[in-house]
Amino acid sequence: MRQVMVAGNWKMNGSRDSVRQLIDGIKTGVSGVKAEVVVCPSYVFIPGVADAIAGSGIQLGAQNMCDQDAGAFTGEVSGAMLKDFGVNYVIVGHSERRSLYGETDGVTAVKYTAALRHGLKPIFCIGETLEERESGITESVIARQLDAILEAEGVASLANAVLAYEPVWAIGTGKTATPAQAQEIHAFIRNKIAGLDVGIAVGLRILYGGSMNPGNAAELIAQPDIDGGLIGGASLKADDFLTICKAGG
Repeated sequence: MRQVMVAGNWKMNGSRDSVRQLIDGIKTGVSGVKAEVVVCPSYVFIPGVADAIAGSGIQLGAQNMCDQDAGAFTGEVSGAMLKDFGVNYVIVGHSERRSLYGETDGVTAVKYTAALRHGLKPIFCIGETLEERESGITESVIARQLDAILEAEGVASLANAVLAYEPVWAIGTGKTATPAQAQEIHAFIRNKIAGLDVGIAVGLRILYGGSMNPGNAAELIAQPDIDGGLIGGASLKADDFLTICKAGG
């Protein structure tokens, strides 16, 4: 049975004080939570968060990484650096990286490969825009995004990765995907992987990243192919984040 995962993507938010308070709040309420809990702070907060969560069972993730191992890449952070600070997970291909910073399917695939090379588990994000959904090409868009990493590393690599479905049109827009709509795409993703390797598909965790919150988390996670959430805004409030974590059982 797949363990539910709830990963908090803090994005470019926080200060030393607010991060300390947030982690303290999460640690206070995380005892007894059955879901795997992951926090993904900004790079500058990773060392402090790593120290603060030591021994708590909370896993540490990063929001992005460079595809290169070292060298003259000003402003970048390598997988080796992340591992050095105890990072286990890294978000790859987030919709904001794709839309705001022009990361193509090819770029995301190279980063996925680099993450695996350094022993990091990618949380690989896929999803369609509103225009793509309204054009009826959701499945072809998601298949294309998946094919980039499948062609690069093969289906077996997903044994060491997590997928996150992000309907871009439902993130911070006021629009929401119903649990049925979310489940439909999660099932499509799992079935696509099952066509290559049933065992990998059965064990693969697929998170929902479309504005999951305390009010809708339980119903979403109850869907057969939704294995947790990649949480944005709600991950910045300890009580909200913990409510979502507890919705996982």
